[in-house]
Amino acid sequence: MSQPTSNEFGFCRDGKVFINAYLSYPEREIGFVRNSEEEALAYFVKRFDLAVSKVKGLSEEIDAAQNKGSFLTKVLQMQTYLIEFDGLGDFKPLLVELEKHEAYLKELIQANQVKNLEIKRALIQDAKEISDEEDVVESTDKLMEVKMKWVKTGPVDKQYQDQLTAEFQEVMDAFFLKRRAYFEDKNRQIDEKILILQGYIDNVHQLRKAEDIDDSVVKVKEIQKEWKNVIGLPPKKQSMLWKNFKKANDMFFEKYNRIKGIDYKPRVDPRVLELTTMTGELELKLRDQINIVATADLAKAYLVKWKEISSQIKNMDRSLAERFRTICDKIFEMNYLLRVISYRHANLNEKPRIEQLKIMINQMDYMAKKERGELESFIAESEATRMMEDKITLSKINTQKRKISMKEILLTGFKEELDQLLNS
Repeated sequence: MSQPTSNEFGFCRDGKVFINAYLSYPEREIGFVRNSEEEALAYFVKRFDLAVSKVKGLSEEIDAAQNKGSFLTKVLQMQTYLIEFDGLGDFKPLLVELEKHEAYLKELIQANQVKNLEIKRALIQDAKEISDEEDVVESTDKLMEVKMKWVKTGPVDKQYQDQLTAEFQEVMDAFFLKRRAYFEDKNRQIDEKILILQGYIDNVHQLRKAEDIDDSVVKVKEIQKEWKNVIGLPPKKQSMLWKNFKKANDMFFEKYNRIKGIDYKPRVDPRVLELTTMTGELELKLRDQINIVATADLAKAYLVKWKEISSQIKNMDRSLAERFRTICDKIFEMNYLLRVISYRHANLNEKPRIEQLKIMINQMDYMAKKERGELESFIAESEATRMMEDKITLSKINTQKRKISMKEILLTGFKEELDQLLNS
């Protein structure tokens, strides 16, 4: 048997490296001798630096962390790591340091658990008080805030955990049963109101067919008064029913006026009339290719004016709004097209119409295809980077789609005009 080579923390024997016993841990084998015993001991002494750096790193993390309690498991794991670590050095101060961390963190966790227990009991009480409030919708929002606080609050001592969780969940379950019953009752009331309003609409239609028109007009006016008393429906449903009711009334009074010989002219909102006039004016000016720059400036001014006037109108006509937006888009696209063409064809308006159209078709076709290609690339990139759900990205895509669509509509118009000229 060879004479063992050793240092302060371990030794070599029979081609193996051992660590000395320390504290309550017996000596144990940690490796093999490969070249020489001296090199083996030096290797494991050097390797001990890794253990030192890991303990140091963990200590720094604990000092810097706000939620220090979460590091207790890491400290316990580090203790096991050191006890089983294959290296030669003084492990005692490292284990002492970890024991200090363990004691400190356990005390901190215990204090936090006491604090968390107080917080969770208070949250249960808040939840009970909120669930007793009459406004179910507002209570739902408040309870969701309480639940978020509950989730964010750390754990409590295990002996209280199950009881508290069950108590909190019981309050939440009871509230949502109450909430479901509330909305079932509300939906029932809404259904009843819908039936009442639909009944009024049917009654007006029936009264229009009645022989005694004078008696019917009195009844229709009574129905109009009763209609105003039925409130609390969802806005979209209310709007749909109101349109049907108004249509039924218009049909009734058209017949009434016809029978009575009354020449009735429906009142037109002057604001709507102004918006209609603005739209029609721009539609006419689009044809004035020579003055398109001035028309584009007018469209910009009308956009500002439209926004100001339309905000004052309660039920804006969507078809008129879309018509106005479309003509503005066409004017802006036409203005841009002619500006681009002017760089190469300054005298475009002096050329024959057929030649003008050919130039405009070529340029517009090029721009539409180029922009469509750029849009497809942008969509592909947005999908790859998972940005398709982003509102700004979607808005940009929709805006670009609309611009391309307007270019293609104008392009179709140019081609149709060219065909007419060539075939005339």
